[in-house]
Formats: sequence, structure tokens, C-alpha cells
Amino acid sequence: MSNQVKIFDTTLRDGEQALPASLGVKEKLKIALALERLGVDIIEAGFPVSSPGDFQSVQTIAREIKNATVCGLSRALDKDIDACGEALKVADHFRIHTFIATSEIHVGAKLRKSQDEVVEMAVQAVKRARRYTNDVEFSCEDAGRTNIDYLCRMVEAAINAGATTVNIPDTVGYTTPTEFGGIIKNLFNRVPNIDKAIISVHCHNDLGLAVANSLAAVEQGARQVEATINGLGERAGNCSLEEIAMILQTRQAMLGLTTNIRSQEISRTSKLVSNLCNMPVQANKAIVGANAFSHSSGIHQDGVLKAQNTYEIMTPESVGINKNNLNLTSRSGRHVIKHRLMELGYKESDFDLESVYEAFLKLADKKGQVFDYDLEALLFFSQQKHDHAYYELKYLHATSGKEIIPSATVSLLVGDKEVTETAIGNGPVDAAYNAITKVLGHNKIEIVDFKLDSKGEGANALAQVSVIAEYNGRRFNGIGLATDIVESGVKALIYVLNNTHLADQIDQQKKQVKIAGV
Repeated sequence: MSNQVKIFDTTLRDGEQALPASLGVKEKLKIALALERLGVDIIEAGFPVSSPGDFQSVQTIAREIKNATVCGLSRALDKDIDACGEALKVADHFRIHTFIATSEIHVGAKLRKSQDEVVEMAVQAVKRARRYTNDVEFSCEDAGRTNIDYLCRMVEAAINAGATTVNIPDTVGYTTPTEFGGIIKNLFNRVPNIDKAIISVHCHNDLGLAVANSLAAVEQGARQVEATINGLGERAGNCSLEEIAMILQTRQAMLGLTTNIRSQEISRTSKLVSNLCNMPVQANKAIVGANAFSHSSGIHQDGVLKAQNTYEIMTPESVGINKNNLNLTSRSGRHVIKHRLMELGYKESDFDLESVYEAFLKLADKKGQVFDYDLEALLFFSQQKHDHAYYELKYLHATSGKEIIPSATVSLLVGDKEVTETAIGNGPVDAAYNAITKVLGHNKIEIVDFKLDSKGEGANALAQVSVIAEYNGRRFNGIGLATDIVESGVKALIYVLNNTHLADQIDQQKKQVKIAGV
């Protein structure tokens, strides 16, 4: 049996299902490219049949990703499988992942079919998927609560039909490690053709056991783990990719298993996903939390100073965390900025030096000293600018204070026309948002969530505002970064506006195609 464990990332599918607002194509592609750089073997890019937007995202990712296999999810239905095949055909190599429920409660209460009918549906789904690709994965939904005899029958039938990977999900996070590992062991002992497929696992974290269950399965012979960055996913989330990857790396001498994950990319990928998905990482989260490599106890601090491995079983550098010891000022030149970004692990192709340097100078003028964490934040937000922004902030002035009615004046470039409006509000951010509403000439955009976060340390830290806005029945994320909270909030809303404008353009194109009868 191979000692290589494949890492199947489902951040863009299962992970996105748990987000307060859907990601756009551009955001999904950024995450996919980061996952490719991380060394993920398979990227589940989405559920193509679910919406035109998801179809477009899967197709775009399939076209751009070259070093990982791009996968689309489908139910055991012809239309789902065909949508996957159509979206993914632009890739040199791709996978179709089809599934059907197998537990008694799902078969009886949800599908309302007999076990024989469900087996036949699974077989036909795998065979149809094989028309498009020879890389077909089949999942037994709710396998953790499925009768073992029926599960063995289903796995054998799926492999006979042509499935090259069979996934055993603990869909509701119900099993314990001993129990789940036992299911995998049983399959290897009882399914006669099991050597013809890779056994995968997809564990949910409802009881906090997703990583433990995945590890138990791997120890019993599973050679693919399905996971998400930061453990994102339905309900309590999925197996955390960074945790299972670092377990296999840190305990390799005992487990004898390897992955293709480049662990130095973990921290950066985690931050990217957290920012784009508007899902903060808890401070005490293993591997990527802010406290993961912090030591408060005097005894611990003394031990680490004498020998790092007294209290650290892995180094911060092994997951891409660097100490923030850089001190740059407005007198620093482009060469220094480029050198430091490359020291932090970024390649020259990862950033546009001019746009980063322009943002750096503005920040350095405002706060004096710029540190590594500032530089990474600037890099991230320089990448978030729309290639063809329809809305652009040209001027902002806001006033507020005790016994003063907050007001704001905002000038926006709308297409090629600059529009200026002034408004009042219950605070400077609200006033600025009201002025933007007047610029738009409508109030169709409703802010449903507004979060403020500090990026950096001390009073001069950068302010990051994340907003979720509703527009025409859809939700959009927006993120803004500045030393000023009002400016950061305005930038976040403008980011939303550009996304809604893009969505309107796509909808209009679809209407024109429909009218033309194409």
C-alpha cells in the first residue's frame, strides 16, 4: 500500500456553503491558486449545477489550474453529472465527484427509495461520469451511520462501475475515532475489489473529532483525506487541512506517511481564506491561530529560550510564520520592499511592486514605521482591486464629535464621471454610506453585517472592515483596509459595489443571450 496520502481540498465547495455570503469568481480563483501553491492534490471547485455563478467559477478554475486536479460535485443525477462534465472539460485532467446517501435514515426519510434502487442509481451515476473522465469519485453520504453490510455492497458496486476513488464520509460528525477507523478496516477486509480504488474520508466536526477520525481512517488504509482550510464547512466545519497535514508531517517517523503539502504556505493560505471568506480564525486554533506559537508562562519562555523544542513540537517557520521584526519607513525604496516580500516567501510574480509600493508610501507617511504584518496586509489588499473598477473613491471627508451631527462628503468615480454627495448619519461611517447611497441614486444595497478588525499592533494598526451586503436577493462580501476606520469602511462598500456591478453585467449578458435564442 502506498505511503502517500492525497489531500483533497473542499474549501471552495463544502467550506463556502458555511459562509454568510457567496464568493465571486475572482475570489474563488485566488483561493484555488493559493491551494495549488500549497500543494493540494485535488481541488473541489464547486457544485456546477447549483447556479450559473458556481458553474462559471468551476470552469474558470479548471481552465487556470495546472498542477492540481480540479473536481466538481454532483448528485447521482444526469443533469448534475452533465453540468460537471461541461464545466470541467476545459481542463487537461479533471475529476467528477458524484454522491448518494446510504444510511437507513437518509435512504428511507430523504430519498424514499429501496436500498436496491439506491445502489442502481449509484452505479448509473458512476457510469455516466465515466463518459467524461476516467477519474471518478463516488461518495456514500452518511457512511458513518450506514449498516456495514450495505456499505460494503455499495462500495463494491461503485468500484465495479468504474469509480477510481470511493469516499467514506462521516457526514454528520457522529462517529468516534475507534468506530470510524473500524469502518475503514472492515471495508478493506470485506470488499473484494477494494484494491482497485483509493479510499477517501470526509469527516465533519460536530463532536470536534473530524481530524481524529480522519487520522484513524488513514491509519487503517485510507489514502485520501478531504479537508478545508481553517476547518471551514457545514455546521461545525470539516477536517482542518492544516492540522491533518502537520500531524502527518510532524509524526512522520511514527506514521510513515507523506503528503505533497508545502507546509511553509500554510499560514499565508489560511490568512487569504480568512480574509476573503470574512471568517476570522480563533486565537487558540491549532497551527494557524494567533496564539499557536505564543508562550506566556515564565517556565515555558525560559525553556524555549534555552531550546526551542522544549515547548514547540514544530517551528513557526515550518508553517510560514515569520517574526515581525522589520522596520520600514517612507525613506525605504522599492528594492527593499521587493527584497522583504521575497524574504517573506512571496515570488516576484505574486505581486505588482508599483501598486504595493504606492500603498506602502501612503501608509508609511501616516504611521511612520511599517512592519511585516503591515506589508502582507498591503499586498493582500493590493491584489483585491478590481481590474476594471466601475466605482472608485476619489475624495472622502467625514466629521463627528460630541454634540456634532456626523456628516460626510464622498466623491466617487462612477464609470468615467465623478459624482460628489454629502449626507448625515448616526456616525461618520453611516454618514459616508448615506452619501454613497445618494451617489448611486437608489438604496437597493442593504448592509447586513459590519465587522471591524485590527491588522497589526498598537494604536497605529491598520483597520480592516468587512461588510456583507444584500443586493437583489444575493449577498456580497466587501473588505477595506486603511489607517482610518471610515475610509476602510467606505473602501469595503465600494468593493461590494464593484461586485454588484459585475453581477448586473453578467445577468444582462444572460438576458441578451436568452432573447437571441442562443
